[in-house]
Amino acid sequence: MEVIFLLIAISLVLAGTFLLLFFKAMKSGQFDDNYTPSIRILFESNSKKTKKSKQSKP
Repeated sequence: MEVIFLLIAISLVLAGTFLLLFFKAMKSGQFDDNYTPSIRILFESNSKKTKKSKQSKP
């Protein structure tokens, strides 16, 4: 029974450590996307206006 309490304590410490590391990475900007905004203009938008204008042209 003592082993279960030990394993629970260890798992809580590990979970807390990973949570702190995640928040540290978020605060440092590691997950900011700098690449996608620069290439967004290259992709076609799938709005309803462009579909209607393409269909009305003969």
